[in-house]
Parts: sequence; structure tokens; C-alpha cells
Amino acid sequence: MTMETNWNQVLGHAQQKAELRTMLREQRLPHALLFSGPEGVGKKMLAHVLATTLLCGQGESACGSCSSCRLMRLGDSHPDYYELMPEKRGKGQAVIRIEQIRELQREASRAPVMSGRRVLLIDDADRMNEAAANSLLKTLEEPVGNVTFILVTSARSALLDTILSRCMPFSFGMLSREHIAQILQARGAVETEALELADLADGSAARALQLQAEDGLQLRDEALQFLRERQDMDMMRVWQLAAAWGEMDKEKLTQWSRYLNMLLRDLLVLREDGASPLLLQQDKRAELMELLPAYPAARLYRLLALVHEWQRRLQSNASPKLQAEGFLIRAREV
Repeated sequence: MTMETNWNQVLGHAQQKAELRTMLREQRLPHALLFSGPEGVGKKMLAHVLATTLLCGQGESACGSCSSCRLMRLGDSHPDYYELMPEKRGKGQAVIRIEQIRELQREASRAPVMSGRRVLLIDDADRMNEAAANSLLKTLEEPVGNVTFILVTSARSALLDTILSRCMPFSFGMLSREHIAQILQARGAVETEALELADLADGSAARALQLQAEDGLQLRDEALQFLRERQDMDMMRVWQLAAAWGEMDKEKLTQWSRYLNMLLRDLLVLREDGASPLLLQQDKRAELMELLPAYPAARLYRLLALVHEWQRRLQSNASPKLQAEGFLIRAREV
């Protein structure tokens, strides 16, 4: 797997890139940094670029041609770079455990082999359990040798205050629609599709790529069709849909429900202001406006409540087909 090693490879976040490059140029980068912000906006990509630049040692930008840069670009095992991620054991959630932090501490204590320093990255740092977090704290307080720590998280508030106080924070915001569309087009999407997916991605490139892989636009269109026919459904159509949904992968069915949730949210926005720029599905404005007379605010709120309840039930072991039947019967009567 290749890594991003050039500042220009990471779209957006101009201020963060400028601050990091200035610190590198003036040689005042701290030993510990925290990259925090929404999932899928490029935090880890930028951490890879920073790590490559530090290991190259040529100033504010990596040269791109030395053996250190080549190893980082190819994603091979650079002897002075170490990346730690949560581990999943059994059916539990992925967690960073104290054994992993102890291994990271051993890596941090070793002398550099190829570069003038070592760089250690902790991805999803908020997944550290209490023992791991307390152990890392000691290392951040008393770093040994020329080492830089980069912590990446989408849940800054889950980290210990004592860890936060020992890292220089860099906050990342959502990506623009245009930047997400650029990323999608680079992965083969045509411009129209890329812009439509970007509208649904809520500022996250990772979310947009997931939508692209999961035929997100088709699922969104199916949810819109459901809103068109909801009130006129007979029981034959209810059973037909429930049977189809019962055969769907549970994750895909959950995605479908999220699109329905977004469409209902957009209908509420349009009820307030038909020209609102806050619409998530700008490309469906005209079709949603046509639906608006059939969806007064009270009905929209009741449907949203039904969708949220259905989403919770989808996390249980109950039959998806039976859950779908219950949802559809209640939804058509709202």
C-alpha cells in the first residue's frame, strides 16, 4: 500500500499544512502532535506526509528521491517509522492495549537507523484503554532521544486531558464539496456522479469513497422512491419490500435507512426555506419540492422517529424481514 508523501497530495487543510511547514522550516516542531477532526478528511494522510518529511530531513518538504522517501512512499518497513493501530480480538471492539504501547515505547527508545530521528504514529488514539493511555502519558512526559509522536483521532474528547496537554493540537474540518469531487474523479467517477456523492458525504472523503463502492446513489434513489409511494402502498407491496429488505446485507440496509433519514431531514429544511443552501441533496431539490405537499412537518417528525427506532432495532439479532414489515406498516399509516 502506497503512502502520501507530498504536501500537495493532501487536498484542503491549507492552514494546517502552512503551519506545519513553517514549524519545520524554523525547526520548532514539538515532540508530540495531535491531529483531530472528523473521520475521513485526510488527518492520517497529512500525518504520513509529515512523517516522510521528518525522516527525509531536507527541511519543510521531503525530497521524494532518497531511500527514506522511497520506503515511505511504497509503504515498506522504514526502520525509523512505527505506526500503531487498534487491535480487534474476538467479537469485541478494536482497542489499543498496554502491550501495544509498551512495544511503541521500545521502538521510541531505539536509536535511528536511516534518518536523524524516529517518528511514531498512533491512529485512532481515542481507542486506548485506560492502562494504555496512562502508560503513553509517561512516554510523552519524558521522551527519550530524537523522536516525534503523532496522535490521530476523530474523538478528541475521549483522550485524557493530561495527554491533550502534552501534544500540540491541530484541528481539521470538513473537506469542501469540490475537493471531495476531485478525489472521487481521481478514482474513476465522472464529474456528475462525483458531485452528487460529494453532496452526500458530509465533508468526508472516506465517506464519499464508501458511497462510491456501495452504490450509494442507487440506495438514495430507492429511498426517494419509497417516499413517493409510501402512502399508497398496499399490503402486497409491503410484503414485497420487506422480503427484499430481509435478503439485504444488514449494513446495506442500515445505509438505506440513513439515506431515508437524510431525505426526511432535507424535506424539513425545505419546509422552512425552499431556497435553503443547507440542503444535503442539492441535486434532488426539485424532486423533494414535489413531495413537500404530502409531508407536513408533523408527519416528517413522526417518520424520523420511526426511522431512528428501526435503525436501533437493526443492531439486534431480530429478523430483518420482520423488522422491515413492522416499519413499513407503521410508516404508511403516519
